[in-house]
Amino acid sequence: MAESKTIFRPALIVVDMQEDFCPPNGSLPVPSGRTITPLINSLLALPSFVLRIGTKDWHPPNHISFASNHPGKSPFTDTCIVTNPYNPAESYETRLWPDHCVQHSPGAELIPELEVSRLDKVIEKGTDPRVEMYSAFYDPLKNPRVSDSGLAAVLREAEVTHVFVVGLAGDYCVKCTATDAHAEGFTTYVVDEGTKAVDAAGWEACKAEIQGCGVSVVSKDGPEVRRLLNQTGWYPS
Repeated sequence: MAESKTIFRPALIVVDMQEDFCPPNGSLPVPSGRTITPLINSLLALPSFVLRIGTKDWHPPNHISFASNHPGKSPFTDTCIVTNPYNPAESYETRLWPDHCVQHSPGAELIPELEVSRLDKVIEKGTDPRVEMYSAFYDPLKNPRVSDSGLAAVLREAEVTHVFVVGLAGDYCVKCTATDAHAEGFTTYVVDEGTKAVDAAGWEACKAEIQGCGVSVVSKDGPEVRRLLNQTGWYPS
C-alpha cells in the first residue's frame, strides 16, 4: 500500500531582524546578529512557504522592560515584576533591557539587508507598555491575556500546518515564538543557523529547553529544511 501524503502547508516566521538587535549600532545588539541574514533571505525565497511573516518589537517609550523606566535599576543585571493589570494575583519576573525598538525610531526598523519585500505581513509586538512580549503571539500572562497579536489566527486562516522560526534572539523572542507556535498546535522548527542568542554560551542549554517544549531545533542542511524544496507535499521518510 502506498504511503499516504501528510498535509504540509509551512509558514516562515522571521523574528525581530531590527537595527537595535544588530551590530554595530544597535542599542541591544545580539552578537553576530546580522550574519544570519543571507540564510534568512534564502529561506524567504523558497516557494514552498504559504506565508512569510516578519515580526518587530514596537515598544512605546514607557515600556516596562526598559531599565530607564525603573529608577536605580540597570539593564541586563536587574529585573522587575510584571503584574497582570486585570488580575493582580498573576505576575512574573522579567529581565530589564536598554531602551530598544522604540516606535518610529531608526532602531525599530528592519535591517536593510533583509528582503522585506518577500514578507507577506509584518506583526508588531510589545506595544502595550505594561507587559513584556517576547513571543510574536502574545504576552506570557494568561488569566486573562493582556496583548494578543492575532498571529495564531493569521496562520490558521492560511491553513498553516508547520512553522519554521528564524531571527533574533534565539534565547528570547525566537524561543518564545516557537514554543507558543507549538502550543497553538503547529508542528514547529527553529532553524539553528538562522538565529543567534543574546547569551551565546547558554545557547546549547536553551536549545535543549526549546526541544523539551516540543519544538525541533533543526539544521539548515537537515531533512526538515530540504523537504521545503518539495512543493507537492510532505512525504514521511
